[in-house]
Amino acid sequence: MDWFNTPDEPPEGKAAPLLVSELSAIIAGLLDDRRLQDIRVRGEVTNYKHHGRGHRYFSLSEKGGGSTAAVIKCVMWRSDADRLPFNPEEGMEVIVSGSVTLYAPHGAYQLQVKRMEKAGLGEKYLLVEQWKRELAAEGLFAAENKRPLPHFPARIGVVTSETGAVIHDIRNVIGRRFPVEIVISPTAVQGEEAHHEIARAIQRLEGLVDVVIVARGGGSFEDLFPFNHPEVVRAIVSCPVPVVSAIGHEVDVTLADLAADIRAPTPSAAAELVVPDRNVLRSQLAEMRCQMGSALLGRVAWAKEEITGLRDRLRPQRFTRKIDERKIQTADMSDRLERSIAIWLEREHLHLASLKTALDGRSPLAVLARGYCVAERGETVVRGVKDISNGDRMKIRFYDGCSLVTVERVNHDGNI
Repeated sequence: MDWFNTPDEPPEGKAAPLLVSELSAIIAGLLDDRRLQDIRVRGEVTNYKHHGRGHRYFSLSEKGGGSTAAVIKCVMWRSDADRLPFNPEEGMEVIVSGSVTLYAPHGAYQLQVKRMEKAGLGEKYLLVEQWKRELAAEGLFAAENKRPLPHFPARIGVVTSETGAVIHDIRNVIGRRFPVEIVISPTAVQGEEAHHEIARAIQRLEGLVDVVIVARGGGSFEDLFPFNHPEVVRAIVSCPVPVVSAIGHEVDVTLADLAADIRAPTPSAAAELVVPDRNVLRSQLAEMRCQMGSALLGRVAWAKEEITGLRDRLRPQRFTRKIDERKIQTADMSDRLERSIAIWLEREHLHLASLKTALDGRSPLAVLARGYCVAERGETVVRGVKDISNGDRMKIRFYDGCSLVTVERVNHDGNI
């Protein structure tokens, strides 16, 4: 397009004047420079306005620049603004991404913002991830180290802001479910030094309570940042009693949540976790009472049956009959025993008689009884004439006794 040729002839020696639209077109063409597209700008939000249709209008100025600070107008259309993770506020330092465009009706350039993030949050996100890796390597998030909650705590410690609504929610829930003593250890829950206070508040409860609740209401990532600090994580892990975390909303997960023994989605849920419901306990006790009563009645009925059976078995007539039966059995057994012994003795007598007959048949006395005798000289049996001499004294053994004789030898013809 020839910007300097117009339908009317310009005066001699002067360039033709530009139309406003033509000038705007030139500026728009210059703003198409790639150095002004998809850029990131850091600044402080001023003149913020949330339009009824969802668009966001604001300006960015250099923080701390005073009245001489450079300012650029910005717009964020609803399609992009709906994806914002937070609500921009006056004075908030942010980093925006977008392109410089010309708003022709006002003849002014502006920054059309596509994305926005809080300045410094990127570094904090990276820092939290670094802490998470380091603390996990130390075993501070290990599942095997998690401790069970006491069934009936006598005192409950609460680490939170004493001016917030959190403590009222916890008190209401505990008072309704199972009233116990609550020990509050107040602390700041956001700010640059909040992590020191939170850690000290946890340590102050040592030896005073049976379980600790660390709680705060919802908030942005930056608001919850103190609960990601390693000092708070170590205070939770070193706490001598179980710790329940209830920080932010259910979608917010801090490193304190990972270190706690149990994580609750809300402070009220944390209160429900640490104490039982007395109404449920009453119902359970009533049910157990019924079960015990039924069991006891059953036991009594069984005992009655046992006693009735014993009474029947120990009744005098029954007992006498049993004795008579036992007497008959005893007499019968005695008769059988006597008969068995008599038979056995008879058999043994016969056996002994047989042995006696055999012994008698082999006894020297039986030979002597047939007229024989035995000559003995001293302790020696005389077996022949050659063993004796005249005048020897011998003992002659007969079957019925012994006699002493003097030897007088005879000849073969029978003469002395």
